[in-house]
Amino acid sequence: MKTDSIFYRIFQSIPTTFFELINQPPQLASVYQFSSVEVKQLAFRIDGVFLPNAAELPIYFAEVQFQPDKKFYSRLFTEIFNYLDKTELTNNWRGVVIYPNRSVDTGDTERYTELLNSQRVTRVYLDELSSIETSSIGIETVKLIIEPESTATTKAIEIVNSAREQILDVATIREIIQLIETILIYKLPRLSQEEIGKMFGANELKQTRFYQDVFAEGEQKGKREGRQEGIQEGRQEGIQEGRQEGIQEGRQEGIQEGRQEGIQEGKLETIPQLLGLGLSIEQIAQALGLDEQLVRQAAQSKS
Repeated sequence: MKTDSIFYRIFQSIPTTFFELINQPPQLASVYQFSSVEVKQLAFRIDGVFLPNAAELPIYFAEVQFQPDKKFYSRLFTEIFNYLDKTELTNNWRGVVIYPNRSVDTGDTERYTELLNSQRVTRVYLDELSSIETSSIGIETVKLIIEPESTATTKAIEIVNSAREQILDVATIREIIQLIETILIYKLPRLSQEEIGKMFGANELKQTRFYQDVFAEGEQKGKREGRQEGIQEGRQEGIQEGRQEGIQEGRQEGIQEGRQEGIQEGKLETIPQLLGLGLSIEQIAQALGLDEQLVRQAAQSKS
């Protein structure tokens, strides 16, 4: 996943973060709508645009730039002015460029000096955000993107714990956890399943895409096998009965039993992976809706 995609998700999930980055009241997020905009006639895509619901507020254009690019400012202002030319909105505008540090800010600026020196454009350097004494969950999540690899996982745990303490909305916490997971995979592509499991508690782990993918894969596999087995058993039982009624009843009963057995088998197949993530027998049984003794037997048989 590209860095601009990560920022897109952050601004979409926690829009107050954008306004905090540019030293504006986070409450402004409530009167803006965030989206990615494409100027179709020229095939230009602006990373993010905050559109206000009031004419007196400016449009904010956000660009994320993590690679040196001599022509960056030429492209940026071309995109902005072409958008302004095509839109029916008459609002004023502001541009915001997000860099990891000043060394990446290498674009030619001679022709755009007046714009860059005015209040039109704000340049944000993430490595300088450490000067902020009190940071929100959103700002800390942004800072995680440039956190050194050696401390990234520790920092991620701190953010998740802070989110649990400060945020009441379950859906928002889930989105933050998935954002943290995405950033870590982006920064540490070799991060193992066990390491992900150690980072998050049982409740948080169930919100990660990794857990959901593992569970869904096992469940789907079990359903497929259950359907096939059920159809086969139903046919055999029906044929032995020798009557049309027996065939029908046998098929239905076999399909139903096979589906149930298949779903359970799919859950059982996920047990070794969940154990590897650090979950206990009790936690796995609760998460999968299975009897603890059954989980324990499955764990022993697959060990």
